[in-house]
Amino acid sequence: MYSTTDFRKGLKIEVEGTPYEIVEFQHFKPGKGGAMVRTKLRNILTGRMQDNTFRSGEKVEKPDLETRDMQFLYRLDDELVFMDMTTYEQMQMSSGATGGKEGFLKDGQECRVLLYQGRPLDIDIPLTLVLEVVTTETAARGDTVSNVTKPATLETGLIVQVPTFVNTGDRIKVDTRSKEYLGRE
Repeated sequence: MYSTTDFRKGLKIEVEGTPYEIVEFQHFKPGKGGAMVRTKLRNILTGRMQDNTFRSGEKVEKPDLETRDMQFLYRLDDELVFMDMTTYEQMQMSSGATGGKEGFLKDGQECRVLLYQGRPLDIDIPLTLVLEVVTTETAARGDTVSNVTKPATLETGLIVQVPTFVNTGDRIKVDTRSKEYLGRE
């Protein structure tokens, strides 16, 4: 069991039989009464956001979660298809359940898949990835003002903002949490 003192961003908890991930939390003390913890939770099953308040010291359950190394195979309509690296069993999960992380998946890429009671729910990808720019506009000559960016489509289909000197075919490093350009490789 977790106490409210264990709360941190990204912690997975179970409230009333439903698994949640803590997106934000804040300890506060109202004028009278005990301290409280305000949280913004993401339902791991549906992806919906919810606000919840806990009394300080309140206990919550640990969800029945397991992670497995899997390989991303392909997209099938709105589903992502993964293969377990040890049993070669294929599993499907909704692309909406990943919170935007599906935009970083390439066919054949290995990642960790979060399972809740044997069902795939979420993926765990590295904090930074190196991806190739498939298409981007060419910069206008003399456009050297700092902080000028342009959209670039990456090999996974994700569109990120990049500096004007980045060209089609360049390999760039991208932060997977904020979808920001970090540099060229």
